[in-house]
Amino acid sequence: MKFYLLITSLVFLNSCASYEKFRQVTEELEIPSKVYKADYNQTWQAVISVMRKFDIAQQNQEAGFIKTRWMDNTLEVNFADSFGSSDSVKAAKFKIVVNVVKGFRASREATKVTIYKRQLVEQDFLQGWKEVSPDGIMEKTLLYRIERLIATDNKLKEIDKAREKEQLEKTGL
Repeated sequence: MKFYLLITSLVFLNSCASYEKFRQVTEELEIPSKVYKADYNQTWQAVISVMRKFDIAQQNQEAGFIKTRWMDNTLEVNFADSFGSSDSVKAAKFKIVVNVVKGFRASREATKVTIYKRQLVEQDFLQGWKEVSPDGIMEKTLLYRIERLIATDNKLKEIDKAREKEQLEKTGL
């Protein structure tokens, strides 16, 4: 009985510690995402259009993910922190992972896009690469661009429908 009580208390205490670590990670790191009122194919095309400027390593529409290769952004990191208190970095690189998930919201198809940027910096060759949390600006910018492409596409579809209706009314008269 004492052994069972000891094991139960160890498991309970360990699980609380892991929960605290998980809670800390989730509070510090918010992965930017947005839900669009668009079907999966339309959203996927917008994501592909936005991600075209990056060096894509993997892309799978059925699984709904895009992963880029590591890209150098040393100049951007040093420029952004040029007025900060930290020293400039020797090297910096990042990669982007995009997930596109199909779902429904109020019986209408919706799509959720999540963008995660992984940023590594190297202060000097002795320390090696260290992962730092991204500022979220690039991710939110990409989500905004996707939103604008979807809105533009919807507006063009609306205009085409109005033209078709107008043509039908002209030929019907």
